[in-house]
Amino acid sequence: MSTAQATSNKATFSRFHDAINSGDAEVISKTIDEVVEPDVLFHAPVPIDATGAQALKYVWEVLLRAFPDIQVAVEDVIAEGDKVVCRNTVTGTQQGEYRGLPPTGKSVTYHEIFIFRFAGGRIAEIWGVVDIASQMRQLGVIPGGFHDHSNGEPGGGTSE
Repeated sequence: MSTAQATSNKATFSRFHDAINSGDAEVISKTIDEVVEPDVLFHAPVPIDATGAQALKYVWEVLLRAFPDIQVAVEDVIAEGDKVVCRNTVTGTQQGEYRGLPPTGKSVTYHEIFIFRFAGGRIAEIWGVVDIASQMRQLGVIPGGFHDHSNGEPGGGTSE
């Protein structure tokens, strides 16, 4: 695959990322329709029976309801061949129901890594690893432990 294709895939990823940070469910849904294959293979646990782009839209509906101020900061983007990999830091304040938990008003910061495979200029497959355990600790669902404050030390060297 050419460098031009990797650059194009990275630009499409950037467009998708800009949409999710808009906080606007309609913008996100419209962008998913434009840059994601309808039958995208989504290799991440989704708590519904939907598949493809519909499952991805649902994930963002749930996240926006729970964390209306959600922001995804891209820390690294690597594009090679037909794949784009991103490492993100996600922040938000839980102001709506999330995973059965009523609103807590608590802020969360957690990390995720996604791999997007492109076909024909569109996202065709997604693999994701999201630090749900850290998210749940910060929301008070699971007890204490160390939080990563990204200083390179296990647990960030501090406990909360």
